Amino acid sequence: MKRYGSVIGLSEDKIEEYKSLHQAVWPDVLKRIEQCNIRNYSIYLHKLDQAGYFLFSYFEYTGENFAEDMAQMAEDPVTQKWWALCEPCQVPLKNKAEGDWWANMTEVFHHP
Repeated sequence: MKRYGSVIGLSEDKIEEYKSLHQAVWPDVLKRIEQCNIRNYSIYLHKLDQAGYFLFSYFEYTGENFAEDMAQMAEDPVTQKWWALCEPCQVPLKNKAEGDWWANMTEVFHHP
């Protein structure tokens, strides 16, 4: 199992919309997340002083091939429709890796 943390901005005028979407995540989206070997998935929201609002994502990956599983998720038509609703709320960070939407974070501490 590998842990992943990532971060992305959230438009202040889209906070309630984003929260509302995630209070009723579509069952097929949740099923696809599980099929792609993601467990213990959480998203947190926080305002960073003058920098604005940010989402922090944490999940555990239990599969063998992360890139392949993420490609399968990206190809799923229901997931694509879900992302089309969520992405207009989000503000990708300028220093994210090319091709990424969320910026991956480096784990600096873990205590089991």
